[in-house]
Amino acid sequence: MKNRFLKFIGAVVGLLIVSSCDKNFEQMNIDPTKLSGANMNFNYVFTSAELITSGNSDANAYEDWRANLIYGSCITQHLSSTTGYWAGDKYLFNAGYLSSYWDANYNNSIRNIVAVVENIKDDPKQSNFYQIARIFKAFMFQRMTDTYGNIPYSEAGLGYIKGITTPKYDDQQAIYDDLLAELKDAAEKLDANAPNTIGSSDLIYAGDPVKWKKFAYSEMVRLAMRLSKVDATKAEAWVKTAVDGGVFTSNDDNAILKHQDASPNSSGGQIANGTGSVLGLIDPTSARVSETFINYLKNNDDPRLTYIATVVADPTVATDMGDSDPAIQIGQPNGYDLAGGTTDISKAPNYPGDVNKYSVVNRTTFAKTTAATFFLTNSETQLLLAEASFRGWISASSPDVYYRKGVVAAMTQLSQTGASPGISDADANDYVDNNPYNGADALNQINTQYWVATFLDELESWANWRRSDFPVLTPVNYFGNATAGTIPRRYTYPNGEPAKNPVNYSDAVSKLIGKADKMTSRVWWDVE
Repeated sequence: MKNRFLKFIGAVVGLLIVSSCDKNFEQMNIDPTKLSGANMNFNYVFTSAELITSGNSDANAYEDWRANLIYGSCITQHLSSTTGYWAGDKYLFNAGYLSSYWDANYNNSIRNIVAVVENIKDDPKQSNFYQIARIFKAFMFQRMTDTYGNIPYSEAGLGYIKGITTPKYDDQQAIYDDLLAELKDAAEKLDANAPNTIGSSDLIYAGDPVKWKKFAYSEMVRLAMRLSKVDATKAEAWVKTAVDGGVFTSNDDNAILKHQDASPNSSGGQIANGTGSVLGLIDPTSARVSETFINYLKNNDDPRLTYIATVVADPTVATDMGDSDPAIQIGQPNGYDLAGGTTDISKAPNYPGDVNKYSVVNRTTFAKTTAATFFLTNSETQLLLAEASFRGWISASSPDVYYRKGVVAAMTQLSQTGASPGISDADANDYVDNNPYNGADALNQINTQYWVATFLDELESWANWRRSDFPVLTPVNYFGNATAGTIPRRYTYPNGEPAKNPVNYSDAVSKLIGKADKMTSRVWWDVE
């Protein structure tokens, strides 16, 4: 893996440097010097799209820090922060942080993936590469539309190619219809006997069409289940299509991007995991593991706790791995600060006397520059299938079988984070034996396990919480918050959009559930 990164880093970093400085959507769409023409190696462009989608576009965790951690992790109550600029902990409004995922990806990875698809689609020798790019593009846009709602999709990234500088915002329902159709068509057209022209440029599966087909159908399950509240009939049909097509069956199928060590803000530093870099190096004192999360793990005697949390005497000492003994882990409650008033953390119930007695994220697994990025996993897929089975949509296995597979997979996949010795299949099955599937509480149980399984994949964890309403989280009602003390339902569009793309922006906002560009408005599938 190291050689693979080193092989492509020159080309990839070149692409990143010229694009990551550009936060302007119009510039993104009309720059004639990048990503087109016969002299471009689109293998490298695809590498860049994968790498930037992992969240570290500027080598200083720009979007991972803001979108994934400051907002996402605190909204889901995986993490907690008393630091003022960690606005998501208290539902405060920070326009730049909320738009960071949009800014980084439209200006980088989405522009790149669109260029790949548009430039290789008519080359029969690149057929598998084209299908793989379509599948990953669908994944990328699923994240974007789930986070913001209606977004530029059909016209996104086509400024230089087709001269579209004010792309329309497609309705989320139409986006979902197209994403599902794209996944199905691309998966069916992947050919195990066709030439592998992408190879090691693909940092996830090295161009393996069998793996990518499973990814496509597992991503289809994710998309289909997102429709459970808004269109159950369509959700059921697409889940069946995915199961028939062939989804993930083991952790060997997990879509993982493995990172290399790099210092923040260094040349080529985008190869590091952005989330891990923030937690371990860039901002090590701001985030603690949430009391909500720690208490759940402790109350259920969950063996994952030791690999998720650690107590460190001084988090600024990067080499201190701390003490991961489950017995001493203490979660920090959400909604407190260091301001000295009634909301000061020292006033919190059961305050341990020192903030450094609260747990931070384990530095041997997740809080490190080399932590792997999990895009899509077997555990998520099996848990979603457990819910589909519970709803009567599929009958290949009973919900308790899928549930066991999902929980065991979630526990044993910790070995892919570097957990040592990790959790064995036997121990994972023992946990399920002691915490068996309960049909009377199935939706809560399944989706709470999904919440645990998606720790630090916070945009996904938050999206599934919005869809399922589980686990039950207690909202924070901090003074000056932007949501009237309710848990945010979406991120807001960039501040510049009303001026740069006014007609399309206004149309998109009018179609949100709530008809306002606010954190409390809901996306199409998030009906009450």
